[in-house]
Amino acid sequence: MRIIAGEYRGRQLKTTTGPGYRPAMGKVRGALFSMLEAKGFIWSETRVLDLFAGSGSLGFEALSRGASKVAFVESMPQAAALIRENAQKLDIAPSRFHVFQDEVGKLLNRPPLDPFEIVFIDPPYGKNLLSPAIKALLRKGWLAPGGVINAEVESGLKFDPAAAHPELDVLADRSYGQTRVILWNRKADQSFIPEPSIR
Repeated sequence: MRIIAGEYRGRQLKTTTGPGYRPAMGKVRGALFSMLEAKGFIWSETRVLDLFAGSGSLGFEALSRGASKVAFVESMPQAAALIRENAQKLDIAPSRFHVFQDEVGKLLNRPPLDPFEIVFIDPPYGKNLLSPAIKALLRKGWLAPGGVINAEVESGLKFDPAAAHPELDVLADRSYGQTRVILWNRKADQSFIPEPSIR
């Protein structure tokens, strides 16, 4: 798998295999990042959270485009190790990324030190993990004001993104082959105070 744009354009990423792992294909990544850039994100001012990161293809694409920091969350030791290996091969400064080898549900139940402007969620199919992750993100304050949540799910999934999360605005809902890409952000008129952080 190759990074498609930015500083590391054309560089190869090692990917892992196994149940639940499906690195985001180039076409899908290209479409997704085009949508994000159309929203006016300035990458050098953008912190990214990559949940169910797998090999980290979305997070590395963001780093290549200049994201200030990416936090990868991946529970499987071999995949978490592969993310660190890819970061080392790309010579990414340790200050720009962090790998949490942890269950997404556990991590999101703790308040963050800082919120994130973009959150990628690519959960394993068929395990009903998307909505619980989004609810935890909002409840604990992981999403920054004006931030965007991106989910990648199977294209045939019966899921109404507006009805499932009325506290968010749906920005896009598109299918690319077997993959469906959904983008949300918080409603502009919704006030929100996250639960207090315990430092």
